[in-house]
Amino acid sequence: MTKPHVLVIPVPAQGHVIPIMELARRLARNGVKVTFVNTEVIHKVVTNNLMLEKDDYEDLIHMVSIPDGLEPCDDRSDLIKLTKSILESMPDKLEELVEKINKQDCNKVTCIVADGFMGWALRVAKKMGIRTAAFWPAALTSLAINICYEKLIKDGIINNDGIPLNDDMIQLSETMPPIQPKNLPWMCFGDMVTKELLFQHAILIAEGVMLGERVICNSSIEMEPETFNQFPQLLPIGPLLASNRLANQTGHFWQEDSTCLEWLDQQSACSVLYIAFGSIANLNQAQFTELALGLELSNKPFMWVVRTNMVISFPDGYVERVGSRGKIVSWAPQQKVLAHPSVACIMSHCGWNSTIEGLTNGLPFLCWPCFADQFLNETYICDVWKTGLGFRKDEQGVITRGEIKCKVEKLLGDKSFKDKALEIQDKVTSSVRPGGSSHQNLCNFIQWIHEKDADATTSNVSM
Repeated sequence: MTKPHVLVIPVPAQGHVIPIMELARRLARNGVKVTFVNTEVIHKVVTNNLMLEKDDYEDLIHMVSIPDGLEPCDDRSDLIKLTKSILESMPDKLEELVEKINKQDCNKVTCIVADGFMGWALRVAKKMGIRTAAFWPAALTSLAINICYEKLIKDGIINNDGIPLNDDMIQLSETMPPIQPKNLPWMCFGDMVTKELLFQHAILIAEGVMLGERVICNSSIEMEPETFNQFPQLLPIGPLLASNRLANQTGHFWQEDSTCLEWLDQQSACSVLYIAFGSIANLNQAQFTELALGLELSNKPFMWVVRTNMVISFPDGYVERVGSRGKIVSWAPQQKVLAHPSVACIMSHCGWNSTIEGLTNGLPFLCWPCFADQFLNETYICDVWKTGLGFRKDEQGVITRGEIKCKVEKLLGDKSFKDKALEIQDKVTSSVRPGGSSHQNLCNFIQWIHEKDADATTSNVSM
């Protein structure tokens, strides 16, 4: 008996692979065959760390790769170079892959689900007569900014190159949160030429996403009600977290250090600061030192994720001074860490995955955004949900040790932050339970994937 066969393709970045991998697992759990397509470099690191459940649907997920067009030794942290290479080389490779699958497999590819940043994959699907769905892995408001680029130009807010014409706050509608011009996603990188190139890419993203016959978002109505009301055709199915199914998260680029869970077991309830800045963000040595000393001054137990690819060093004698009060790991099983009763709050770069993981565990935030949509997420955390605090930088652009100590004390000393966090936690987690809006939208999406099968109904969908 043939099965619907979905080809899933993420952006080659940690924060994009993890949520769409969770979507792939939900599809496989409901009888959909999935071909998961990474670039060759990402395929290698993901499969090395892959933990698919030993379940009866495991054989429905097939991990494959296609080249990104760069040489193995090329620097893939150069986002402009990587994006250009992907656009030039991967569409033809994807088409060849689909043709190969359709010749060899009785379960021909029936749908392509692509990350919203990979709109070119949906163009390939359209060309080949295959159904399409776009997956937006971040806050819907970050996509809305891209979609509304023409309105921003028409209203005199930005010029044709995406550059803000003044410093006035931007509001896409009366009910949506205001955005500082400098925090537009394409304004957070490099020089003016880079900003203009990224604005053109933002337009391509908006156009690509709207090619999807379905556009599903890793968010919920409860998190962004105003934006979903403005864009009712975009369907929230999130937060998509393995922890919702009491399962292990997959898609990691680094090996998790599970010893940190044993360390957490030894700490008092609601006592630990958890610090993590995702897979890309970096701090210079001066800022890293201030953060280290700020954590020391806080006199609180802390767990700090310091990736092995961060080129920094700790202050002299630091590790010895903090002793067992500090647990430093290279990568953590973050969903399990944030669910641990010892964790009091999260200090975060405000990437969307970390944001929704913190929300679903009822944790307040200390916000340290670095680039792109992270500043928008900080706005939601601090100004809309009121579940966290941001930091102030000094005249040299550094967040000082004193500022860090002060904000830690303020956040943990004011019960209202935890109360708000628990309130939003209840709303967000209810959306993914049976009967919740995100759960129903995901059921409907899976039914749409199955719709050629006469027996497909929402009642047999398993999350």
